[in-house]
Amino acid sequence: MQPVLNIEDIKRVEVDLTRVGVSVSELMHRAGCAVAQEVLELGASNVVVFCGMGNNGGDGWVCAEALLSRGVSVKAVTPIEIDQLPGDLARQVAQSAARSGVPTIVGPSREEVNEALADADTVVDCMLGTGFHGKVRTPFDIWIECINASSARVVSVDVPSGLSAQSGLAEGGCVFADMTVTMIALKPGLLADTGRDACGVIVVAPLAEQTERLVVEADPVAWRTDLADYLSVVSEPSAAQDKFSRGSVLVVGGSSRFIGAPIMAARAAARAGAGYVTLAVPATIVPIVQSHLLEIPVVGLPCDVDGVLTADAAEKVVALAEHNAATLIGPGMRVAGGPVACVSALLRSECPLVVDADGLNCLARLTENNITEFPDLTRRDAPLILTPHRKELGRLVGRADNPPASLEEQLECAREIIWTDGGSDLVVVAKGSATGCVGVDKAVLPKPGPSALATAGSGDVLAGMMASYLAQSHGAALDLPLMAALVCEVHGYAGTLAVEAYGTRGVVAGDLIDRIGLAADVIEEHAFIPSGAADAQA
Repeated sequence: MQPVLNIEDIKRVEVDLTRVGVSVSELMHRAGCAVAQEVLELGASNVVVFCGMGNNGGDGWVCAEALLSRGVSVKAVTPIEIDQLPGDLARQVAQSAARSGVPTIVGPSREEVNEALADADTVVDCMLGTGFHGKVRTPFDIWIECINASSARVVSVDVPSGLSAQSGLAEGGCVFADMTVTMIALKPGLLADTGRDACGVIVVAPLAEQTERLVVEADPVAWRTDLADYLSVVSEPSAAQDKFSRGSVLVVGGSSRFIGAPIMAARAAARAGAGYVTLAVPATIVPIVQSHLLEIPVVGLPCDVDGVLTADAAEKVVALAEHNAATLIGPGMRVAGGPVACVSALLRSECPLVVDADGLNCLARLTENNITEFPDLTRRDAPLILTPHRKELGRLVGRADNPPASLEEQLECAREIIWTDGGSDLVVVAKGSATGCVGVDKAVLPKPGPSALATAGSGDVLAGMMASYLAQSHGAALDLPLMAALVCEVHGYAGTLAVEAYGTRGVVAGDLIDRIGLAADVIEEHAFIPSGAADAQA
């Protein structure tokens, strides 16, 4: 796994590197040379380096000098005269680049920037670094506009200028790079929200042999998965199976208003490999649901005239759950007294449980929109997986009017729930443009799927898959955050396959379901391939 560090932790690692003998000057030279190497590997021949006034700009000056020494045509753009740069180190490396013959354009107009870009095949963006936050000021806002409008490929250093490396958000414009060479470790803002579009390919430059140890000691905020990481939660396929040994799933949900959600969840559970799936819905919608499901038995539960579960359903739901390896509750269920009673009863049971959608909203009602004040409700001996999107997560932690707006905040809110509960069998799958699977020991970030997953019902499919994988674990001592991340990654790849069939705008949630098995085969096959062989195949 690749560690992800908050910006403040990155700063501490930099300090620690100086304490073990790697000076700030040496770090800057290594950073600039790392960027130059990536630019050379792209085959660049005409490069424009846009330098800011701080250490990020210093990396750019080092890069420019290194490229010039390798015979590349390069020029540097700076907002002020080199001798006026405020940072001693940045000024020194800029002066060195100028002495070596790097042509310099000082304080250019928009027309001069466009002229410099006209013949360039590559731009190196070193304007604003990881310490940046807020709105971009002149002249950098103008430079960013010009860079984004040019046809040159763009390599950003540490973070695309204008993007917050911590939040992944940009208040104004930001550079949209083809590649981002980030130093020491990944940052959360590179992996989510605007960062997903702005960063392009991300390359991590560790800068020193001591970096790996110091990054781990800094206690990463999360870990980004590689396919080989899933080996511990993927079992080799076996012919010695029957429908009972493959795990059984109960899905509870639905209402007269939302009939499709539980159907998709149940079908997804079956496609994800569960040998036996049962769907329990309000009795009034059973005939409609049965008409959509041939392989999955449908059980009717007590409900009111509006087709919403009543409190009488709770006892029957628990009895059904006790005969299944995992239960999912929530899709399409609505929020009312009956559904709340069902969620409460299942939480008190010893059944492995996934709570999604209206199940989470019922949980928010049970806890008066502050689950951290009711730790005993989620503290149980059986696995519990909560799968909230940002708005649902906000309702759970008292932020209904101010839900998390970034991956950073998703992880913070999920950890509030985990740490209040204190149990090792609770995982919060905090969904967003990037998803964090947060457990008591770590947060795992699966590689996200395409934007086509942002469609109604996609979460119901994921929840059904989550229950299916939980059921197939047969109560084994699993790394639950890693298992949840595997499910998210399979879900994401199913989305990629659906895009190939229907295009980026044509995918609906049902398209994912029939591709779950194919996606799982590909992900699991690559997990079993040794890393060297996988690289060779790629």
